[in-house]
Amino acid sequence: MNKKYLLYAGIVFFLIQSCTSYRGAFDETSTGHRIAAVGDSITYGFGIANRPQHSYPAQLQNKLGDLWLVGNFGKNGATLLKRGDKPYIYSQQYNHALEFMPDIVIVKLGTNDTKPENRVYLNEFIQDYMDLIKSFQNLKSHPVIFIAYPVPAFGHRWGIDNRVITDKIIPAIDRVAEETGVQIIDLYSALSDKGSLYPDAIHPDREGAAILAETVFNKLFDTILLLERPED
Repeated sequence: MNKKYLLYAGIVFFLIQSCTSYRGAFDETSTGHRIAAVGDSITYGFGIANRPQHSYPAQLQNKLGDLWLVGNFGKNGATLLKRGDKPYIYSQQYNHALEFMPDIVIVKLGTNDTKPENRVYLNEFIQDYMDLIKSFQNLKSHPVIFIAYPVPAFGHRWGIDNRVITDKIIPAIDRVAEETGVQIIDLYSALSDKGSLYPDAIHPDREGAAILAETVFNKLFDTILLLERPED
């Protein structure tokens, strides 16, 4: 009996973890304003203990309160590039982010696009980013889109290269913003001198995620006030 109970409990725990890994912690019946946090493992909260409470989207949720709902749609290893090794636009998380019908979308991709196997397609980065933005702009909720610079990398694990972030990815994101009119969130500067907050040189810890949440909150502040303002 005890073995069966433990097996059942383990299955339930696995299903819950699988769900929260891409759906985040939110109540789908809520009528509050919605923010979709789209991104890679840094959005997901890879390596952060108690990730559902301490990833940057979860900490952003705490700042916003009950009028807002933040969905964590981070995908470990995701690339912005459609021909990358793990394209975000072909992921389950992407589909759920669309279904979420957000009022605001925050996109933080580009880190994994610096890997050697992916950077060979960087000439397609701008168009692929514009396609991703357009797919959210076409939603009936007509969300406000923000795109973020990748955070700095303090090592070369998994082939990730900070020089490619600064020399290729960030200028490409600037071009995307110019072409689409979306706003940029500078997460690179926010952590540029915070290498001590990176246990593995690539992923910020809980304190680093708090800085990301604060940076995002400050950038979104005017848009948040506008959306919260009652209609005349």
